[in-house]
Amino acid sequence: MVDLVVKNGQVFTSKAAFHGGVAVEGGCIVSVGLDDSLPKGHRELDVEGKCIFPGVIDAHVHFREPGMEYKEDFSSGSLAAAFGGVTTVVDMPNTNPVTSHADVVELRRQLIGTKSYVDVGQLGVIVPDNQAQMCPMADAGVIGFKIYMGESVGSVTPPNDGQMMDALYEAAALGLRVAFHAESQQILQHYTAKLQATGRQDPIAFMESRPPVAESEAIRRAALFASYTGARIHILHLSSRDGALAIQEWRERGVDITVETCPQYMFLDGERDAARLGMRLRANPPVRSAVHADFLFQALLDGRIDMLTTDHAPHTREEKLNTDIWKAMSGVQGVETSLQLMLSEAVHQRGMSLQRLVEITSEQPAKVWGLWPRKGSLAPGADADLTIVDLDVPWQIDESTLHSKNKISPWHGWQGRGKATTTIVRGRVIVEDGQLVSDRPDGQMAMPYRAA
Repeated sequence: MVDLVVKNGQVFTSKAAFHGGVAVEGGCIVSVGLDDSLPKGHRELDVEGKCIFPGVIDAHVHFREPGMEYKEDFSSGSLAAAFGGVTTVVDMPNTNPVTSHADVVELRRQLIGTKSYVDVGQLGVIVPDNQAQMCPMADAGVIGFKIYMGESVGSVTPPNDGQMMDALYEAAALGLRVAFHAESQQILQHYTAKLQATGRQDPIAFMESRPPVAESEAIRRAALFASYTGARIHILHLSSRDGALAIQEWRERGVDITVETCPQYMFLDGERDAARLGMRLRANPPVRSAVHADFLFQALLDGRIDMLTTDHAPHTREEKLNTDIWKAMSGVQGVETSLQLMLSEAVHQRGMSLQRLVEITSEQPAKVWGLWPRKGSLAPGADADLTIVDLDVPWQIDESTLHSKNKISPWHGWQGRGKATTTIVRGRVIVEDGQLVSDRPDGQMAMPYRAA
């Protein structure tokens, strides 16, 4: 007799699909197979032909805690994640204070344990003066590091090129991957000042202030430094065809470079949707034209882009909808709506297989950030993180019903089919049939996997 059996579903991994279920004991998966092969459970959850995925991982969110809890915190952000079928997130380090020292990592670990409904991996940030803190942060449990090459929300100062090289040497020695917000600081500053001087206030002006060359130049510079240092690197929120081509160039030269993109860069059109969405569309890097969106979707489909994330980044209504385009905050809501958008737009409308969807939302994020096979897997011994999906349930996104603390979303009004109905984290049912059933937050800090 085990703790929990989830049965009568369509089980999906990136390599297989079959009718059956999963048995759970002590928060871990103990068996996966046909229903008749599973042990009896103290609780048996009949999912009636729905899909059973390894728990979805959103490897790029901004839950804002500590320091900016008025925007989001671990409680509200993790609830939004759980209602979206997400069982683990990777939270970004542009908090206040920034996550640049081991004591901030430890503070955030304590907050996760008392406030989060899902598990949370942390990245440490690299700033000009903290290379000596990289090893202590690794000892405290970060799964990697992040470098801002251009200023973004939080005004984290980018390291100079020499400091970046030193940090990459250190990361290579520690065996941890470094993520890059890849936008050239000098190009951003130049074009922002130039456009502001003209007095333009239209949303397209913001897009033009961060052109594709700013992304592709930064990617090439990061990859060049990685080629000298032996570091493994990751490109965050890829927004352009130009950036994708730069990544391919450096992969062919042998650099270990992984990459993510987000729904906003594939399903929204920065030119077509600018007038309709206004400041809701503003993001760093910007949402670009359909030429880039179509290229990115195809690259995600065929494996040139490794994973899907959201860059979930909520702000208050006053911050986000500021009528001055140069003062409005950048950031797009996403952690609660990403999976349903992918099921509808990518699977139903554009033919992405469910195996590929599992790969980009569960398996690859876990592998890239060192969480595999504890996370992102349905193998015995893995954490019992499960996302139960109904492929046919219709939906319409209403931002007023989202669980994030600040709900402004460019997806408001979108309609589609297919969404998560039940979310299970380490064997604990958090959301069931669209209702919160957990009596308390019980999240853990997701740590790099070390084989026994």
